[in-house]
Amino acid sequence: MEPLRADDIIDRQRMRRKLSFWRAITIIVIVAGLIALTASFSGDRFGPQTRSHVARIAVEGTITGDDRLLALIERVRRSEQAKAVIIAIDSPGGTTAGSEAVHDAVRKLAAEKPVVAQIDTLAASGGYMVAVAADRIVARQSSIVGSIGVIVQYPNFTGLLENWGVDVRAIKSTPLKAEPSFFGEPPEGAEEMLRALVMDSFDWFKELVAERRGFDQATIDRLADGSVYSGRVSLANGLVDELGGEDAARAWLTAQGIDEDLKIVRWEPRREDSGLFGLGIAAEFVAGRIGLSNPASSVTKALNQRLFLDGLISLWHADALLTSPTAEP
Repeated sequence: MEPLRADDIIDRQRMRRKLSFWRAITIIVIVAGLIALTASFSGDRFGPQTRSHVARIAVEGTITGDDRLLALIERVRRSEQAKAVIIAIDSPGGTTAGSEAVHDAVRKLAAEKPVVAQIDTLAASGGYMVAVAADRIVARQSSIVGSIGVIVQYPNFTGLLENWGVDVRAIKSTPLKAEPSFFGEPPEGAEEMLRALVMDSFDWFKELVAERRGFDQATIDRLADGSVYSGRVSLANGLVDELGGEDAARAWLTAQGIDEDLKIVRWEPRREDSGLFGLGIAAEFVAGRIGLSNPASSVTKALNQRLFLDGLISLWHADALLTSPTAEP
């Protein structure tokens, strides 16, 4: 056998490095794919959701009638293994239409399974609208509850534009079209038009709460002045049924005939695939397993909470969404 030449040795070393590189890439892709499959197939397909349990659905942050949340509630409703549901609420509210959509979805769910709302820090405005859809409401003594009302806010940039020498003009079919505008004083009748819209939605909101909580007209008029209440005051006023946390919610479900040994399983909205071979899902799954938050998810959530909400909103303290609400608003 002829001895190997130096060029042959170098070529073989290069070939080995290339093979090692592609083997490593192949292993990474396979592992990432397996993690993505584990993340997507765990849960209601092969995980604890395939056995009898109590489902836990979180309603957190600004409520916008998110399709993924509505789809999640519908999945729980259709699940034969979800014997009862805890709606865990920590929300200042959101758009009126979005809160109504979630309320309706929870009512549809409650028509088939026992549903209890468990208020943590906050269930105000649209958040409380979701809470009253449940069969029972549990809140902590220091929870913030209420703010029953509707608001429309719009900025006026007239002064700012004048400072910059900008003159915005518009040609409209009628004076009230697209009013009130961000530019200039609203024409006669514009704010009255919006006020009528707000009051109509407010009357609907009050009727909804009165019906669900059994209030007479005098009681709902007294409570629906926009005030927020502590959990203790809310209990005294009939806005909630009991003080406590998840244990109290679970105890009520047991009293409704739900097996007390059933595990509470948190249901999550289905993740959308992102990145090559589902690497986005894999990264989120791994980050969660090692106790790290997903940076992209956190940023998206923060931005969503700071977005300008177009239209009627049922929202408490919009400017404090990125801070922790306190007991002294």
